[in-house]
Amino acid sequence: MRVLAVGAHPDDLEVLCGGTLARFVAEGHHVVMAHACWGDKGHAEIPKDQVADVRDREAKAAAEVIGAEPMVLGFPDCELFVNEQSIIRFVDMIRVVKPDLIITHHPNDYHSDHNAVTKLVMDASFSATLPYYVTEKPPHAIAPPIYFMETLAGLNFTPEEYVDISTTFEIKMEAMSQHASQISWIREHHATDILDMIETTARFRGWQSGVRYAEGFQIMREWGRVFPKRLLP
Repeated sequence: MRVLAVGAHPDDLEVLCGGTLARFVAEGHHVVMAHACWGDKGHAEIPKDQVADVRDREAKAAAEVIGAEPMVLGFPDCELFVNEQSIIRFVDMIRVVKPDLIITHHPNDYHSDHNAVTKLVMDASFSATLPYYVTEKPPHAIAPPIYFMETLAGLNFTPEEYVDISTTFEIKMEAMSQHASQISWIREHHATDILDMIETTARFRGWQSGVRYAEGFQIMREWGRVFPKRLLP
């Protein structure tokens, strides 16, 4: 199976579904970790013209830890909008990856870039199947099922499915540790220890589902996207 995970910023996937992606890889599936934005506004001390390069290197290192293929669409932070240009770039991403399953942000997360990514993924994943929606890439054969990762800290999110990440939790943490710039930035700007938050959330979801560590998901319940079988690992 080909799995496309789409986050807004270079560290979002590691925080919210890194353990699940590592499980997909361990089970022999091909995983693409795509982030829409450069992450170019996610610091206050690294020179502005260097932040995107730093975060790109961190994202590639994290994807390597997980065993996934990295991809970046190259939008500036806080400048991602649902418009024709953005939809075309998301359509071409989907047509290149040809996913059987997409994981992305929940529609009501805390950041405008997260919410834009959700809408773009939902719209583009259908448009990508249409032969008469012409871009530089040929159409994808299916409109893939979409799973929403939970929101930051799990606020206003109730999981419908859980993935046991007890065997891949250390991989998840190692992948996130590659994002050194964000660990410091989040500590300073948000007064949050992101590694502690990740462990606390995973432990709580694990407690809910009867395992040591877990990640929670919701499925997008729309006609043509729901199947009578489990797709998550």
